[in-house]
Amino acid sequence: MPEGNLTPPEVLRAAELTERYGTLDGTALMQAVLKEEFPDTIALVSSFGTESAVLLALAAEVDPTVPVIFVDTGKLFGETLRYRDQLIKRLGLTDVRTVGPGKGDLAAADKDGLLWQKAPDACCHLRKTLPLRESLHGFEAWITGRKRFQASTRAATPLFETQDGRVKVNPLALWDRERLDEEFARRDLPRHPLEEDGFLSIGCYTCTERVAPGADPRSGRWAGLGKTECGIHTTNSTYSDAWTI
Repeated sequence: MPEGNLTPPEVLRAAELTERYGTLDGTALMQAVLKEEFPDTIALVSSFGTESAVLLALAAEVDPTVPVIFVDTGKLFGETLRYRDQLIKRLGLTDVRTVGPGKGDLAAADKDGLLWQKAPDACCHLRKTLPLRESLHGFEAWITGRKRFQASTRAATPLFETQDGRVKVNPLALWDRERLDEEFARRDLPRHPLEEDGFLSIGCYTCTERVAPGADPRSGRWAGLGKTECGIHTTNSTYSDAWTI
C-alpha cells in the first residue's frame, strides 16, 4: 500500500476517464484516448488472434501510426504470423513492434523448449509477460481487446482499469459477439485462417485447442490445466468494481 494510503495517480486517472468517457466505446473511445488523453504515450497490444482485426481497424482509422505491440513467444502458429502481416498491410499500420523472450532468458529458463509442459504459468511469464512488460516502458497507457463475453473470468472487464502503474483501456469491453461479427462484415475484415477450423481463441500451438460448440471462446486455451489467463492481464492489477460500466 502506498505511503499514507494515498491512491496511486493512475488509479485516480482511470476513475476520471471512466467518469468522462464511460458512455463511449469503439471508435469514439479510441479517438479520445489516442488523440486527447494519451497522445504519443499509449500503445495497443494485440495477439493478432481471431478477434483482433476489429480493434486494430478502429485504431488504424483514428491513427495508423499508433504503436502496436505483438508478442511472438516463439511458439505461435505460422498462420498467426502470416495473419499479422496480412492485417498490417490491409490496415496500413506503420508501427507494429514484434517483441519476444530474450535468448539469454530462454537459455536460462527454457533451454529444451518444454517449460510449457512442466510449468505453463512460468512459460507464459517467460515468453509473454516479461517481453510485454519491457516493451511497455515509456508508455503511460495501453489498449487491449478484452471483452466481457469472451469468458466468465472476463465478465466484469471495465472500460478503464490500471495495471503495473499504467492505465489500461478496453474499448470493446461491452461489445458482444453479434456486434463484433457485424463490424467484421461492415469493414470486410479478413478472419484468422484457423477460426473456421474451430480455434476461437488462439495463442501458442502448444497450449491451444479447438473450442467445443457453445463453450466459452477461450476454453480452448490451456484446456485441462485449470489456467485461464497467460498473466499479461493479471499481473499486479488494480481494479475497482466502482469503475465498471
